[in-house]
Amino acid sequence: MADGVGTADQPWPVGVLGEKLRGWIDRLGQVWVEGEITQWGPRGQNVYGKLKDLERDVTISFQVWSSVRAKLPADLKQGDRVIALVKPDYWLKGGTLSMQVFAMRHVGLGDLLERLEQLRRTLAAEGLFDPARKKRLPFLPTRIGLITGKDSDAEKDVLKNARLRWPGVVFEVRHTAVQGDRTVHEVVKALAELDAHPEVDVIVIARGGGDFQNLLAFSDERLVRAAAAASTPIVSAIGHEADRPLLDEVADLRASTPTDAAKRVVPDVTEELDRVGQCRARMFSRVAHTVGHEVDRIAALRARRVLSDGAWIVTSREDELTRYVARGAELVERCLGDAGARLAEARGHLRALSPLRTLERGYAIVLGDGGAALRSTADAPAGTALTVRVTDGAIAATSDGPVGTRGRREEAAPEVVGARS
Repeated sequence: MADGVGTADQPWPVGVLGEKLRGWIDRLGQVWVEGEITQWGPRGQNVYGKLKDLERDVTISFQVWSSVRAKLPADLKQGDRVIALVKPDYWLKGGTLSMQVFAMRHVGLGDLLERLEQLRRTLAAEGLFDPARKKRLPFLPTRIGLITGKDSDAEKDVLKNARLRWPGVVFEVRHTAVQGDRTVHEVVKALAELDAHPEVDVIVIARGGGDFQNLLAFSDERLVRAAAAASTPIVSAIGHEADRPLLDEVADLRASTPTDAAKRVVPDVTEELDRVGQCRARMFSRVAHTVGHEVDRIAALRARRVLSDGAWIVTSREDELTRYVARGAELVERCLGDAGARLAEARGHLRALSPLRTLERGYAIVLGDGGAALRSTADAPAGTALTVRVTDGAIAATSDGPVGTRGRREEAAPEVVGARS
């Protein structure tokens, strides 16, 4: 066998590399692993198969030799969840790596229940099961999302019973695996699509019961958290009464069966029509009773004297109305008399203060060329045209100039004020 690390000048033979790989792999020893059997192929007394990780897309090949197979449970098959004691085995001739199985058994039911209970406690502590966060289902959904197996009894039950109750109901169906390793991925994807659909008002996840281990996908943490995060109300119709999957706990409504889910998501058209008829009958009865009661009240009011003979109201008020009319006329006359007296008094004062009263006593007003009253002899030099206002009109005059002293001329015209005619 060549020593040292293979180089371009001194490469290893393929056999040397294979032997070194087998030597390194043999030193790894045995290890217990857990997974799901996705392939179980007997060949003679031996079995060749594949084991898949429960959460990740990782697969390993394994072989069970006849000496070991005789010690394994006889009911092992594809789809089983198992734990196995394996040791890496490098086949030198074919250059392949596989796992040699030394022991294999089903995962104990107690182990699964313990894990589920631990996950249940964790999710409950986070509030995912709190009734306060659950959403109410719409009375009559526009469109119902349905996640179920293709051509399954669950699908037929939901569609048939929902349409019997409400013939016009519309479904948006997504077919997925409902058991096995593809279930979680496909259901989560379908749930996201329906939750984003603008017309889907409620989503039903239906399976219709089954073996406990086949329903483990509906207790998967990824699926449960996706259902809790959805904004659309979710109905869980897995149909397993004994061991309820965690999806039932986080769903907004749990239905015992797919048929029960159909009855819970849509109303019964016959029942609703009966209810409408009953409401209309109660409304008619209540209105008729109210109208009859008011008719009786009106009849009772009309029977009273105050409404049966209305003339007494006018008669009883006739004398009072006459007194009011007389009193009103008296007050109007008094107001008019007082106003006339005040008017005569104001007229007397006005006449006493008027310039016309002065003119009536023989006085006159002399106006110059500009029409202004003369107040000084200097305002009317000789030759000035004057206008003399008297009681009944005006007289044109011409000034002869000022008079030096009071004398005969003033006495000759004692009634002229400010000038001489």
